[in-house]
Amino acid sequence: MLKEFLGETFAGVVGCDYHSAYRKFLHDIDASMQFCWAHLIRDVKFLTTLSDRVTRRFGEKLLASIKRLFRVWHQRDEMLPDRWERAAERVKREVLKVARRPPRRNEAENIAERFRKHGDHYFRFLETDGIEPTNNAIEQRFRFVVIDRKITQGTRGEAGRRWCARIWTVLATCAQQRRSAFAFLHGSIVAYFRSEVPPCLLPAPP
Repeated sequence: MLKEFLGETFAGVVGCDYHSAYRKFLHDIDASMQFCWAHLIRDVKFLTTLSDRVTRRFGEKLLASIKRLFRVWHQRDEMLPDRWERAAERVKREVLKVARRPPRRNEAENIAERFRKHGDHYFRFLETDGIEPTNNAIEQRFRFVVIDRKITQGTRGEAGRRWCARIWTVLATCAQQRRSAFAFLHGSIVAYFRSEVPPCLLPAPP
């Protein structure tokens, strides 16, 4: 699906979690990713709850270094560019140094493996303007879809799935553009029966 929608020459940055489908897309077309730090931090926090003292201490040290990383990131507009770049590089190296020495426990070694294999795709937000370190904004936009699916149990037929995908797209896009979804649907229905050009969901050009 990613290849179908983004193509095999996608030149942008995909903000996503660490799901295997995204990693396969990364491997197949050498894409640029920004893996979500919110998901990673959740897994690091889990380490701090374990009874194993060594693993818990590893999680605490890694979490502390990540906090320092984001403290520097939030100071970007308050510091001179060259000074900020040096500070960001310093805390980035600190995170990698801590992550490079996990205890012999699967949960900790898995996190270390993420940085070893895909470290560049975790720190891309430090180097690329406009890239957020998490995919929270996107997940919040389709949260209502997940809730609806849990409540209604979704649909079983292709026609139902297609209708849900389209109406959810209309609702989410109109909300993002601060347009009335009701007005859009009303205009679309009227245009259909009058054989007129329907309203468009694409934003107007600047």
